[in-house]
Amino acid sequence: MESELVKKIKSNPKYNELVSKRNSFSLKLSLFVLAMFYGYILVIAFNKELLATKIGDGVMTYAFPVGAAIIIISFLTTLIYVNRANNEFEDLTNDIKKQALGDK
Repeated sequence: MESELVKKIKSNPKYNELVSKRNSFSLKLSLFVLAMFYGYILVIAFNKELLATKIGDGVMTYAFPVGAAIIIISFLTTLIYVNRANNEFEDLTNDIKKQALGDK
């Protein structure tokens, strides 16, 4: 019985659409965040002076706001993914469930 349901779900074109969209979107966001983190580390490794430059007359350097921005952007990309997962991906999942269980 279980394999029949699995076959119905996997043969549904909306299932393939869901998997494709979800994988593509998560890959793009992951690559963006990784590029941002590795870019920061590479700047630290190869151009320390850039991030060590002081802002104004104080003791703060550019490294702190850039690091804080990276954390905030990472948080925002998580929110973007959760929003899309709870709307578009959830709608597709519900459509797939209805079609698979409605055929019984």
